[in-house]
Amino acid sequence: MQVILLEKVANLGNLGDVVKVKDGFARNFLIPTGSARRATEAAIKEFEAKRAELEKAQADKLTAAQSQGEKLAGKTVSITQKAGVDGRLFGSVTNFDIAEGLKKLGFEVVKSQVRLPNGPLKVVGDHAVSVALHTDVVVDITVTVVGETD
Repeated sequence: MQVILLEKVANLGNLGDVVKVKDGFARNFLIPTGSARRATEAAIKEFEAKRAELEKAQADKLTAAQSQGEKLAGKTVSITQKAGVDGRLFGSVTNFDIAEGLKKLGFEVVKSQVRLPNGPLKVVGDHAVSVALHTDVVVDITVTVVGETD
């Protein structure tokens, strides 16, 4: 399916690009999230008319993400979980737990923005985690997992 991108999409293209993607990806993700539209003649003409407005909105999102990223960079989030004597957790610390910890610190982060490179954290200690606030803004934070024994 041919779609026109209404914002920058990682590994796909930039604002205004007409790309060919699989039908399911377009129907289930790109179009419902507002990232793209079907590339019909009318849609392309409408996009060209609104191009400056969309570019300005995209630039505003990027500057907002950069300013939030500067505040967030280098922060440490402490999360307490039940752990055994050897330091392994009974559960795990997921991206949801980290997003909740960041919300308590005053940062609006959605769990899908938290990137855990090796999957959920399962041991006590400090872990480096990336937070992707925008496709171009990725900051690193430290998550300290503290073990709680009964």
